[in-house]
Amino acid sequence: MDKSIFNGMSGLPEEDKQRMSTMVDQLQIRDSLRMYNSLVERCFKDCVDTFYQKSLTKNEETCVLRCAEKFMRLSMQVGSRFSDLDQDSKNKVACRC
Repeated sequence: MDKSIFNGMSGLPEEDKQRMSTMVDQLQIRDSLRMYNSLVERCFKDCVDTFYQKSLTKNEETCVLRCAEKFMRLSMQVGSRFSDLDQDSKNKVACRC
């Protein structure tokens, strides 16, 4: 977790900071689970066609792997872009340009 979000809360009691930290951790876990569930649902809908056997067919397996790879690559790109935007906004505030 990025502890810098607590910089503006220096006046809060330690107990409140701990509660906030726990809440942020829980939100991050929830968001991670949502992303994982979204990945599973999307790739399953797009790739799994038949239910004749317990295991995936070779085509389904290949499709799932490609789908998951694309999803993760996109997630990393989006995260990187948000990080860039956040850094740009922090730089603007620091220099008051």
